[in-house]
Amino acid sequence: MSDLARLRAARDAEASLARLVRLLETPSPTGATEEAVAWVAGELDRLGVAWSRTRKGDLRWRLAGDGRAPARAFAAHVDTLGAVVKEVKKEGRLRLSPVGGYDWATVEGADVLVLPLDAPPITGTVVNVKQSTHVHGPALRELERTEPVMEVRLDALVASRDDVAALGIAVGDPVAFEARPRLTPSGFVKARHLDDKACVAALLDLTAAFVASGVRPAGDVVCAVSTYEEVGHGGAALVPEDVEELVVLDMAAVGEGQTSCETGVTLCVKDASGPYDARLGRHLRRVAHGAGIGLAVDVYPFYASDGSAAWRAGADLRVALIGPGVDASHAFERTHVRALAATFDLMAAYALSDRG
Repeated sequence: MSDLARLRAARDAEASLARLVRLLETPSPTGATEEAVAWVAGELDRLGVAWSRTRKGDLRWRLAGDGRAPARAFAAHVDTLGAVVKEVKKEGRLRLSPVGGYDWATVEGADVLVLPLDAPPITGTVVNVKQSTHVHGPALRELERTEPVMEVRLDALVASRDDVAALGIAVGDPVAFEARPRLTPSGFVKARHLDDKACVAALLDLTAAFVASGVRPAGDVVCAVSTYEEVGHGGAALVPEDVEELVVLDMAAVGEGQTSCETGVTLCVKDASGPYDARLGRHLRRVAHGAGIGLAVDVYPFYASDGSAAWRAGADLRVALIGPGVDASHAFERTHVRALAATFDLMAAYALSDRG
């Protein structure tokens, strides 16, 4: 049996989905990721894998290689879209300031968790100021969903700023959009924040497979989980100096004009930040072909990644971007178990490959 076959056999698909659902259910908007990072660290503890934290809060661990290839890195981000409390309105509702790039229409009706500094979390719902069609009629349909007209209706008996203050809620408190993960009989995974928790789960899958199988990668593999990707600087200081190649793991956007699909893995060769490294991209294509992995190649005009941030910060390394196909990105997203398996396969095949 080949090393790749051993890694594939060691991947526990059921455990993989359980990890993903647990991670999706753990709130981690950018700026409030500690609970999710601690959970990932706990999974590493259970696998017997040593980890460390950067001063910025990123999580890293290393899988020892056999020296056939230079040190490489995989990176995914655990932070998600979210918001912070911008204003407590006089009637006790909350105005939000967005964290990350989403359209307000995509979060209307979302369940949220407000995370006060020194008080228990409070649930609520994102609504607009004219939410009832029976009260506002045509004005609801004509309303443009923008920051000033969106608010959080708290699930608490509040009618004033003082009532909200009594709950411990204040301006600046993080607000998480609840993921509401669902697994369908046909193999789809539906949730908010598959970007990028699907790929964090994939990193854990790969780590668990290497541990269980006893296989070693061709070179040291640094696995990194960043905490500020959604605001643009997550990868700026993410990987150690000895790493020569960084493969960023992030969702592949599915939609009109794209080659990506929900059941496969994609190589992004260019996004809004420019083209990724051609040499590393060619190597990944050869690896995929040699392992019998179907690989889509795509371009995303409204996209950037931790690799973009690393390069802007001056990192001297080759960078590529791969990930599972995800429909309705930055909204209520969907992918398929086949895409998760294909992403794992490409990660494993690359980790086992010689120098590109």
